[in-house]
Amino acid sequence: MKVIICGAGQVGYGIAERLSQEDNDVSVIDTSAALIAAITETLDVKGYVGHGAHPDVLEKAGAEDADMIIAVTLYDEVNIVACEVAQALFSVPTKIARIRAQSYLKPEYADLFSRQNMSIDVTISPEIEVGKMVLRRISFPGATDVVRFAEDHIAMVAIECMEDCPVVATPLHQLSDLFPDLMATVVGIFRDGVLTVARSADELEVGDLAYVICQREHIRRTLGLFGHEEQEARRIIIAGGGNIGYYVARTIEEHQPRTRLKIIESDRDKAMAVSEQLRNTIVLHGSALDQNILTQADIQDTDLIVMLTNNDQINILGAVMAKSLGCKSNLVLINSTSFHQVTDALGIDAQINPRAVTISRVLQHVRKGRIRSVYAVQNGAAEIIEAEALETSPLVGRAFRELDLPDGVRIGAIYRGEAVIRPNGDTRIKARDRVVLFAAAEAVRHVEQLFRVSIQYF
Repeated sequence: MKVIICGAGQVGYGIAERLSQEDNDVSVIDTSAALIAAITETLDVKGYVGHGAHPDVLEKAGAEDADMIIAVTLYDEVNIVACEVAQALFSVPTKIARIRAQSYLKPEYADLFSRQNMSIDVTISPEIEVGKMVLRRISFPGATDVVRFAEDHIAMVAIECMEDCPVVATPLHQLSDLFPDLMATVVGIFRDGVLTVARSADELEVGDLAYVICQREHIRRTLGLFGHEEQEARRIIIAGGGNIGYYVARTIEEHQPRTRLKIIESDRDKAMAVSEQLRNTIVLHGSALDQNILTQADIQDTDLIVMLTNNDQINILGAVMAKSLGCKSNLVLINSTSFHQVTDALGIDAQINPRAVTISRVLQHVRKGRIRSVYAVQNGAAEIIEAEALETSPLVGRAFRELDLPDGVRIGAIYRGEAVIRPNGDTRIKARDRVVLFAAAEAVRHVEQLFRVSIQYF
């Protein structure tokens, strides 16, 4: 696949890195010569210095035969125009634009990005995607990651196995026997820096991170089975009143009115604006690294601090300081992957990588076949994939024990009609089923083929 990426910043670099690893033909455009030099020196991509919305630059980057353009510059208007030009002059089939300004995304303007109005197939708002991830983490304390599939009927939950984890040293197939009505399947295990597909005979160890696919209504029970009984936070401080912080606070106000919420924002004008937009949230002007501000926010009585500033160092240090002052737990936004390996030692309970969230949204549109949703885990070492089975799929009609699944693939759940099915040896996939599975990076291509429409279908 030939892909043009407009924007060589953190998000653009991450997308280019992932797509180039999969042998796609990737071209990257950016106005910064330094960013283009950096990305072409480290990745197998072509780089072009210029404006991503200019026709001559797009032509140089190969827009005439491109399959997709992904516009993720820092400027919404550049992203929009780049997609419009790509369609009008080069008829690029798939156009994806990152949209950050929330004014574009208000419900009353929902038709703005419809195909009859603009030549954009997919809009991605990193702030909203990250905000949703933050809200899921708040709702399910004890989980290090939560992602929903199949119209929110199925979830992937990442759970750390602590020393008191009841399921440690128990073969996974026994869990199915012990809890036959629990709609949950362990599909992946991250141990000692290596991510592997889970097999029925595997046993979990202390320190493992287990990836579990389960029915949404069974998330809390699944967490309890792994020994995580943490209570949902009722006193929350958000550091950072930007788009993400505001989105999280507004949603909590609407759906969890009993939660006591405070925001700390260092920019006075932004703090004033946020305080006027929110009804029941206390907004404090100051730094999350100021002990006096944290004390004023009653940090010692706080269940959770959520660090959502644009600075990784402030987020990490603020989270550590908050816990030292008595805050029970923390959730930290971290952009740089270089910090991810040291967060446990620093006392960071949970972290979110916004780049990974955005890349996962892009990948579902890159994947071939009837792929409905994709979420990358452990920096792309594997993906949780939701795919629709068609009549021509080799998976349809055969019992699971007869399936010749590729190495590195484990099916976690099936969504059929309104029912969630946990597969066993006798389960048979039917046409139109939604299948949620774990696939190691090297097995993703095989998964695409399993769910691709064959020529005989027509």
